[in-house]
Amino acid sequence: MKTGMRVAVAGGAAVALGALFLWAQEKVPVFRSKVDLVVLTFTVTDGHGHYINNLKPADFKVFEDGIPEKITTFEEGNKPVMQVLDDGGLKPMAPGSAEAPDSAAVDAAKASLDPHGDAFSGTNVFVLFDTSNFMYRGFVYAEDAIADFVRGLDRADSIAVYTFSRNLSRASTLTRDRGSAITGLRTAVAGDDTALYNALLLTLRDAAKVPGRKVVIVFSNGPDNGSMIAPDDVRAVAEDEGIPIYVISTNEVNKDSISSGVFKRITSRTGGKAYWAKTWQKQVEAFESIREDLGNSYTVTYYPAANPNEGFRKIQVELANDPGKRLRVRARPGYRPRSNEG
Repeated sequence: MKTGMRVAVAGGAAVALGALFLWAQEKVPVFRSKVDLVVLTFTVTDGHGHYINNLKPADFKVFEDGIPEKITTFEEGNKPVMQVLDDGGLKPMAPGSAEAPDSAAVDAAKASLDPHGDAFSGTNVFVLFDTSNFMYRGFVYAEDAIADFVRGLDRADSIAVYTFSRNLSRASTLTRDRGSAITGLRTAVAGDDTALYNALLLTLRDAAKVPGRKVVIVFSNGPDNGSMIAPDDVRAVAEDEGIPIYVISTNEVNKDSISSGVFKRITSRTGGKAYWAKTWQKQVEAFESIREDLGNSYTVTYYPAANPNEGFRKIQVELANDPGKRLRVRARPGYRPRSNEG
């Protein structure tokens, strides 16, 4: 493959092994991590926003602080994960193989969800539903929009539904059983204050334990009046873990400029998107857009080459055969390797 054009993009990093979060009600969370495998998820679109599909590992080159990285596995949408061989060839990923990311954990956490499913395909989707008093008016409609989204997910995807007001409730833990997830959703009850960023941090902690690709979708009115955690601290955790955050706000973009600014920042910096959807129809459209995004994304993994940088590592992706710079890659800017902090 000829040298292509390097596109500086947001590249994502997931610490696939050894991530630990410690949480206590009256303490700031402590985060320790060890970089073993980086999971990089991104989309490629043309100038009209249309997804570019059917690209191969040879069409990409990944760099971390300018250092070339060797792609270990490759996945497009919900197709099976493929191992990238030394000669550039591909073969299906087999559970227990040396290249499998934390294969024992995958066997336990994924294969047990559906014995007939592919343990290495699909996305782990965590929906975080705001049930605080700010959501009273649209509570039932919001539930219906989320239920429709759950029903429409790809068969390979797994879904967890969490709800929150002041505290987090795991209404339905990660499963491929759509009925079970919707039943958990329907048990949600309206609460009082909103501790969005506390709940988001706890959701990220759960998502980080699951191998493979994962995303968090926040469905909220916006204002937070109960969190002890700063939103940018939560954003940094998602960025370092490589977990895209999508936000669907039932507020108007200009009504709460503070929340809107935060939502734009945490989604763009983690490779997700933010939507403002006051009506049920707009909420359904937002969920459909997210579902389409998940189905048209690429995910690659690599073990980072030696790098003395212990701070923020910038990830770049090089696209071949795009001399006119017509294609756009959307993902994260990078991550921070951390160890023995706290």
